[in-house]
Amino acid sequence: MSDLILFWHRRDLRIADNVGLAAARDRTPTVVGVFCLDPNILQRDDVAPARVTYMMGCLQALETRYAQAGSQLLVLKTDPRQGIAALATALHASAVFWNWDVEPYAQERDRAVQAALQQAGISFENFWDQLLHAPTDIRTGAGEPYTVYTPFWRNWSSKPKAEPAKTLAQATGLTEAQQTAAQKAGVIALPTAKDLGFVWSNALLLEPGEAAAQERLTAFCDRAIADYQEQRNFPFNLEGTSHLSAALKFGAIGIRTVWARTADVMEQARSDEAQDSVRVWRQELAWREFYQHVMYLFPQLADGAYRKPFQNFPWDNNPEHFQAWCEGKTGYPIVDAAMRQLNELGWMHNRCRMIVASFLTKDLMIDWRWGEKYFMQRLYDGDLSANNGGWQWSASSGMDPKPLRIFNPASQTQKFDPEAEYIREWLPELRSIDTEALVTGKILPLERDRCGYPAPIVDHAQQQRRFKAVYQQQKGNG
Repeated sequence: MSDLILFWHRRDLRIADNVGLAAARDRTPTVVGVFCLDPNILQRDDVAPARVTYMMGCLQALETRYAQAGSQLLVLKTDPRQGIAALATALHASAVFWNWDVEPYAQERDRAVQAALQQAGISFENFWDQLLHAPTDIRTGAGEPYTVYTPFWRNWSSKPKAEPAKTLAQATGLTEAQQTAAQKAGVIALPTAKDLGFVWSNALLLEPGEAAAQERLTAFCDRAIADYQEQRNFPFNLEGTSHLSAALKFGAIGIRTVWARTADVMEQARSDEAQDSVRVWRQELAWREFYQHVMYLFPQLADGAYRKPFQNFPWDNNPEHFQAWCEGKTGYPIVDAAMRQLNELGWMHNRCRMIVASFLTKDLMIDWRWGEKYFMQRLYDGDLSANNGGWQWSASSGMDPKPLRIFNPASQTQKFDPEAEYIREWLPELRSIDTEALVTGKILPLERDRCGYPAPIVDHAQQQRRFKAVYQQQKGNG
């Protein structure tokens, strides 16, 4: 009987193009997957029911994929810092393999699991899978990490990209005796999100699992990617973006597979415009990696601002204003439409994420961490690195060479929702209002009263001046 390797899945819920899983299969046919429902994550107060629902759907699909490959997926519900080594010991596994993660908790957890395995005399191997380039591989000429995106992109995009890893095939699973031992070690049947206490009754924008992610990638690359540069900023066009963010967050699709597909499209593109669109989407993939690299290399970003003027910024933090923002009742149509989309879909268009984040931090002068947490409580694609990076970019507190970028809700609407299609979709009470009034925000008080729509809770121009003054004072104090 060949040696057993346990492959510990975390953010790689697939058997295709999985670097660590492919390496395990190269070593032995007896490769068994394990996923640990970690109470340290599930009991946090920023876990979105939509996100857990998507994750559990991916695990259900992964179970099926393992069965098709001849093996199985084991599920634990325990602290992995003890549970992984205990399971490996009970099964007499020769090794545990897994792919690295960038988040601070994940790094601490993985060090603890390594120590437990070492103590049990079980070997382990780790791999970079969720990134095209490991955080230590992209450096400035002076050997330092990048803290600005554009030079990072130039370096990152110039480097060759790995091909997709082999799909798990012709594997073997546990013997009957091992299955009994696994159950004694805490292995359970896969629960549903509802079993875990997370209820999300709305549809998800992307069906969970590997097959759905592959289909979405194909559909996007067959059509929308060629117009991505032109269409990506219009929130009423749901098909203008890839919708692969959740699949990439949970690893329902491999990043090398995604990159290889863009290379195919680039080769077949028949116009400069189509090639430019592919390049722009690749730049978004690089933004994803940039934020993951800086989270890995600067873990303090998870808790606070990068830029000094924002480390002790005197935010207003008005709870009533925050509640109005959360509920989509600020009196600014584009902001309110976006927040209602978030609350109903568990997702928000990226252009709108920037608009509402700028409004919360620059107009309402509320700490960006409040908004960052609210997003994580709602988003089905919520990812610490991307969410934190986006919020710090919008707040001007992060790694950003333009520290005072302030979005005007009216000008953003006129540019990206010129016919108020998005506003009318998410604010049905305003459907009868004249388009010009909707896109400028100049809705008459009588019309607001008639529709039951609130007056603006702050004045944008006034708050813009105030924010700039406070910022200059903070800068001077620094």
